[in-house]
Formats: sequence, structure tokens, C-alpha cells
Amino acid sequence: NETADLIEKMVGEMNTLMVYYRCAIMEVETKLKVLNEEFSLKHDRNPINSIKSRVKSYASIREKLQRGGIVATPEQIEKNLNDIAGVRVICSFLDDVYDVAEALLKQDDITLLCIKDYIKNPKPNGYRSLHLIIEIPIFLQHEKHMVKVEIQLRTIAQDFWASLEHQMRYKKNFVFTEEMANELLECATMSATLDERMEKLNICVNKDENNENQTGK
Repeated sequence: NETADLIEKMVGEMNTLMVYYRCAIMEVETKLKVLNEEFSLKHDRNPINSIKSRVKSYASIREKLQRGGIVATPEQIEKNLNDIAGVRVICSFLDDVYDVAEALLKQDDITLLCIKDYIKNPKPNGYRSLHLIIEIPIFLQHEKHMVKVEIQLRTIAQDFWASLEHQMRYKKNFVFTEEMANELLECATMSATLDERMEKLNICVNKDENNENQTGK
């Protein structure tokens, strides 16, 4: 049956594509863990608090493409979507976000396709995060394949706010009011102030530590 063969071929190609994305996530996670270890060796602390990752489900992929009138074939998925493979990096301090991003992008097998800085330019709802769309090679038994990955880097405070905001705003069978949105925006501002104050404290701690080290020499 020709239709059955076509479906089987499509399913096989989709499964292969999902493997590509999972492999790309493993590559990115490994790079981040290596950077974290190196930073710990040099500065006696880790800039990365945690790493989370996910591959978008096929249902979510299909729905997103259908909204744009695009059929969800493997070719169209790779061409039109940048966020199927997602890695979220939770950092301790604001400077860590930019230090980790810079170190990652210096690596010669990573190509930066797009950067959006929602920390310096927050979204209207108060959301803050640094978004990178990169392309990275994965090496399989008989081929090398370039894969896009979305990386979100944010502080612990930014992640706390974003996670709870999403949980509340998209709660089923509940009408989210403008008053609630304004309250969340105010919370985002408070969160940003907290990050700035913690950053200043961290700079003071590191400055005193460096002075002590120099004095001890």
C-alpha cells in the first residue's frame, strides 16, 4: 500500500529528526557543564545554578506550523522552527548570564543565528531572559548534521518570576485580569531590583577576596 509506505517513511524521518534534536541538546549541555567546571576551578564558584532542557512535542510542532499554514514535514520543521530543541540555563548572577553566553559563543563549532536580550530590553509583561538561537553540528555514525537550538539564559530570580507567571497566566478555566498583569509587572520590577542588589554584593565580595589574595602574596 503506497499510502502506508509513505506514512511509515514520514514517521521514520520524524523519529530521526527528533534524535537529531536530542543529540544537539546533549552537545550543548556538555559544553555548558565543561564551562561551569572551568569557572569553578578559576573562581571557586559555579556560575550555572541548573540546566533544564526539552524537545518540543510533535503535537506542539504541528500546531505551531499549522497556524502559519505550513505542513509539518521534517524539511519544513527544520526550516521554519528554531525552538524545537530548548536549553534553559539558570545562572546565579546577572554577570554570569553574559559571561556564560560569551564563553559559549566563542566556541568555533557554534554559529549564532539570532540573539534577543530581554534582560536589557524586557518584554511588556516584565519577562527578562537572554535568548540565543544557535546552530551546532552533531556527529553520527555516517554523517554530520547541523541542528538549531534555542538557549535561554536567566538568573534564579528571573526564572522564579517567569515560572510562576506562566503558571498563573495560563491556568485553565480562569480569566487573568489586567490588575493581575499589573501586579506581576510590579513583581518583575522588584525581581530585577533584587538581581541588581545581589550583583553589587557579589562584586564587593569578589573585590574583598581579591584584595586578601594580593595581600597574602
